[in-house]
Amino acid sequence: MIVLKNILVATDFGPASDAALAYGRALAKTFGAKLHLLHVADNDFLQPLVNDPYVLKAATFRRIEERLTAEDRTVLSAHPALAIADQPAVAITSYAKAETIDLIVMGTHGRTGVSHLLLGSVAERVVRTAPCPVLTVRHPEHDFVVPDAPSVTQEARRS
Repeated sequence: MIVLKNILVATDFGPASDAALAYGRALAKTFGAKLHLLHVADNDFLQPLVNDPYVLKAATFRRIEERLTAEDRTVLSAHPALAIADQPAVAITSYAKAETIDLIVMGTHGRTGVSHLLLGSVAERVVRTAPCPVLTVRHPEHDFVVPDAPSVTQEARRS
């Protein structure tokens, strides 16, 4: 029997992350699990910034909270979280360990070839190092289960 008490959705605010949040939300409802929503922001400590870093951090946290609905907060006890790190995959897996996460759900861009070699894949690194299962979601989503075509007998019943 599968027991999920804590589900983590890692978000970069993109369309694939929004699709992952929909899956994470549905799974949390199904299993009665707590929903965690985490964004990992770049560590800009040694980089010159035009804006106040505290203002940027507050604005980013608001973006996380805006993705959570009232139902997420009440029914799923949703927990918004923001981490600042140089390596997002490490921050995601560290959060998963610290919060005893049972499942990580995250979007993936599905990069291949040169772009994959140059940019790498946060999702791939999380899958390889996570302390729990990881569900990756691509956007646009693809249907893997396709309904059967109506048979002759089904068509005859409808007539």
